[in-house]
Amino acid sequence: MLKYAMLPVLAVILFSCQEAKKADISARKKLKDDVIILHEEYSGEEPTTPEETEFYEPKVPIVGPATNGNVPNDAIILFDGTGLDDWISSRDSTVAKWHLNKEEGSMTVKDKTGNIQTRQNFGDIQLHIEWRSSKEVRREGQNRGNSGVFLSGIYEVQILDNNDNSTYVNGQVASIYKQHAPLAMASVPSGKWNAYDIIYHAPEFNGKGQKTKSATITVLQNGVLVQDHVEIKGTTPNVGWPKNPPHGKGPLLLQDHGDNSGVSFRNIWIREL
Repeated sequence: MLKYAMLPVLAVILFSCQEAKKADISARKKLKDDVIILHEEYSGEEPTTPEETEFYEPKVPIVGPATNGNVPNDAIILFDGTGLDDWISSRDSTVAKWHLNKEEGSMTVKDKTGNIQTRQNFGDIQLHIEWRSSKEVRREGQNRGNSGVFLSGIYEVQILDNNDNSTYVNGQVASIYKQHAPLAMASVPSGKWNAYDIIYHAPEFNGKGQKTKSATITVLQNGVLVQDHVEIKGTTPNVGWPKNPPHGKGPLLLQDHGDNSGVSFRNIWIREL
């Protein structure tokens, strides 16, 4: 009889433990949400003269500005229209097979020859790249002027001719493909030159290959902020969830979508950060 009399007591204890657990989780979440940021360098006795908060070292490096078509003097020029020496086929590491248009200083995807990528690998970067969809409007949806810029070879910033051409917003032009829709649609008319300016910080992994810090990316399209320091949650596949394979520095990769996209590129340079 005592055995059965204990059941209500045990039920109360179990219920109380569950409620306590929920309260603990709620308290920890609240604590996390209410974290206050303090800057230790600004603690203690406050300075009373301007000189106490001035510093002169280390000197800031001087970099020539990217104005009037100039490239910063510390940039690595990846494509200036004169050749494809800095690019290889992603399929087999042979010489890149895309069309070189020396007369206008550009290159155009050669359909079904495959993606191309830089010979050099990069980590954190500032990237400038200009692209143009075909002057002739071809097809619709994801098959119109489709290409992509892949950071570390696996994270895609979408290129697409979206002018009068609707598609899913997390796959439209300037999206982080299947992850982040752009903040704005800032494309120029079809067949005109667009520019992406990208700030990319690569992810970090521990010794077990587990991601400890996500990659982040900021993108401006034609001077308009379209991705504002967003988290890259992993690879950007067309089907399935993002994956997080451990990696170090990787190439810049440009996509051959395999549907006669006619996308062209010019003026590609990188600054390592």
